[in-house]
Amino acid sequence: MDREEKDRREELLREIRATGISAETGAAFREFARESMREMFIRVMLAEVELICGPRHQPDPGAVHFRAGTAPGYVLHEGRRMDVSRPRVRRREEEGTTEAPLATYANAQEPGELHRNMLEAFRVGVSSRDQERLHGEDTPGVSKSEVSRLWRREGEKCLAAFRARSIIRDDWLVLMLDGIWLAQDLMAVVALGIAQDGTKHLLDFELGASETTDTAKGLLERLVRRGFSPVKDCRLLAVLDGSAALKTAVLFYWPDTVVQRCLVHKERNLKRFLRKQDWGELRRLFGRLRHAEGLKAGQEALAELTRFVGERNRAALESLREVGDELLALHRLGVPATLNVSFLSTNLIENPFRNARRKMERVTRWQAETDMPSRWLGYALTEVERGFRRVRHWGDLVKLRDALAKAAGVG
Repeated sequence: MDREEKDRREELLREIRATGISAETGAAFREFARESMREMFIRVMLAEVELICGPRHQPDPGAVHFRAGTAPGYVLHEGRRMDVSRPRVRRREEEGTTEAPLATYANAQEPGELHRNMLEAFRVGVSSRDQERLHGEDTPGVSKSEVSRLWRREGEKCLAAFRARSIIRDDWLVLMLDGIWLAQDLMAVVALGIAQDGTKHLLDFELGASETTDTAKGLLERLVRRGFSPVKDCRLLAVLDGSAALKTAVLFYWPDTVVQRCLVHKERNLKRFLRKQDWGELRRLFGRLRHAEGLKAGQEALAELTRFVGERNRAALESLREVGDELLALHRLGVPATLNVSFLSTNLIENPFRNARRKMERVTRWQAETDMPSRWLGYALTEVERGFRRVRHWGDLVKLRDALAKAAGVG
């Protein structure tokens, strides 16, 4: 370290000692720490030079390596560039001399910390264009193209890890399927599984132009191949939004599945046929159906709902009757009403979709011909799943298991 750098460090130290507790103190301390790190890097490089070339004041004229002065350089500290004066070493060879790289200098330029900071910034909303401004324009590897390539590699890792997770377990009780639109002609069917311990897991997804049976079958085929299956000797409970394609796909793989239709979607559909002044009563009747426990209470609530809708609009009545018994599938199992809040609607999968959309909202054009949608969705679903909690009243899921076993003729 030369005299100018020493003077600068001593000046910073005096400034820290003389300044009270303030923002200026923090800034001065950070600068002092930065200068200390710069000195440490230089000392480590000089130690390597001495190891290679021998003592500074006792050079060996016949040595292979020799000192060759210094040159401007940089190292990365906490993901930011720090300019240093790097020592140079040359190596004697038959044709002349060549530069001998220092391992300590090369290691100090490894972008591991920088890449972690860039990825974290990207996750919280900093665009690839703004990375230069965040990390400093003189920091290497923060251009828009470099950030895009880094994010592509990270996305590939996220997708591979998402689909490499084991989903083999012996207590799967509930399966939810729903579609999330990424663009006008691009969507993904996503599967959510709920186990007896109340944990929720985003299992996989399949991309397609729309929510078709083939798309859903492609997803379920992969789930079966990866080892997903309901509890032994139990029927599977599937909660669906009313899509015929999703129902067909589920019954293709598990023909005895108990299908529960989402009450929220059906209420939303009925509103299209009713006047706004009837929406309040419609909400009350659906609320009664949601809180009903057991088949008899559910049938009474559904009968009142049917009478109300039939008195208002025939098209609404036909829409309600189209559901058949699927609005009362959970009631028919005779499980506690505490489970109604989780399994009478597809909210458990739709709520994560809202969070996933926020993760992907910066994408303005999906390149469907590449793996870009899969990479982004794999990343978004992985991040969303980190915040999952167990379903409410998960202790009652053992009663759901018993009911599904009874419905299968076991027990």
